[in-house]
Amino acid sequence: QLQLVESGGGLVQPGGSLRLSCAASGFTLDYYAIGWFRQAPGKEREGVSCISSSGGSTNYADSVKGRFTISRDNAKNTVYLQMNSLKPEDTAIYYCAAEAFGMYGSSCSADLYDYWGQGTQVTVSS
Repeated sequence: QLQLVESGGGLVQPGGSLRLSCAASGFTLDYYAIGWFRQAPGKEREGVSCISSSGGSTNYADSVKGRFTISRDNAKNTVYLQMNSLKPEDTAIYYCAAEAFGMYGSSCSADLYDYWGQGTQVTVSS
């Protein structure tokens, strides 16, 4: 069974850091583009950061550029999202998703993604 599991969320003060992990089971991530998306209460889901299957191309939302870094370790079948300088407006449920065959590079269009995790809550508050 194909499954993505997010971890690493939690409560952090403004200015703090978290590292989210997205681990795959039942399949290998080597040929999949991976995206991180988030959804805050009352807001639409948005693409945060995405990475191509090779890791050679990345994409970031303007709101997180310079603060978040996406990376992948195919040997560990895991993709990471390092989040620094967190702001209250980063509070949301964060989801990772996989796009089969990696045909679209590092596109963060949610409609392209085939498999989704259950999400992990990130709360930035003092």
